[in-house]
Amino acid sequence: MVEICQNDLPIRPWEDTRLNRLPGLNPTAPGEWLIQDDAYAAQMAYRVTLMRDHQDAVHRLSPDARAAARELLDTVLDELANTDGFQVSRTEVRCPDGRVVKIDERAPLLTCGALVQEDFVIMQKQGDEHVLTGAILCFPASWSLAQKYMRPMLRIHKPVAAYTDDIARRVQRLFDGIRTQRPMWRANHLLYDDPELHQPRTEEDRRDGSGEGPKWLRVERQGMRRLPVTDAVVFSIHTYVLSDVRLRQLNIQVPGLHN
Repeated sequence: MVEICQNDLPIRPWEDTRLNRLPGLNPTAPGEWLIQDDAYAAQMAYRVTLMRDHQDAVHRLSPDARAAARELLDTVLDELANTDGFQVSRTEVRCPDGRVVKIDERAPLLTCGALVQEDFVIMQKQGDEHVLTGAILCFPASWSLAQKYMRPMLRIHKPVAAYTDDIARRVQRLFDGIRTQRPMWRANHLLYDDPELHQPRTEEDRRDGSGEGPKWLRVERQGMRRLPVTDAVVFSIHTYVLSDVRLRQLNIQVPGLHN
């Protein structure tokens, strides 16, 4: 088990009325798509290890999504070129933690995964639904990329009780309505019995979450943006983890944790 935690929590979904009603989408302000926080170096070191040692578990890319993945890499590089702490050239990126990442257009999602804390999921319209056609997913919150790969959105969310057919239709309409110049974001929160970031689980292997002892809060800031050339929708996930001890120090009250 690897413990990597942030020192602060800028998002509190249970308190924000914009976020606590599904699907809870809000416009993303310029420069707020990709986030670097105080866990950047530690999370990136873990991401690099996972991509090296468990690539089959964290990376998928269908042939039909390769153009979208390359466009995503270009979009990430454009964003980082204007982000403090990054130095972007034609062939490499110097990151805030001192690493130098080679830009490999043959492995665009793996390159993205080595640059930023966000995971990325590529969704492409096939028929009436968006299908998961590619992803770099180092920090899954109890779901399996292997199981969800090449599945449509409604099928991906099958185990989520709150994800009703009505919610599915609303989310699909929102996906269809995402414009290239108007990215969106939402957030959720979960309580875990351990701080591990890499928690892949199949639909049949549901976590219990009822154990006694210390708890950790996991918050995901999820972004959605449409790529202008390929028309794919990119789902980005920035993960925060804080211990119950740290939350008490910050006087942050979390439902189900601090009652």
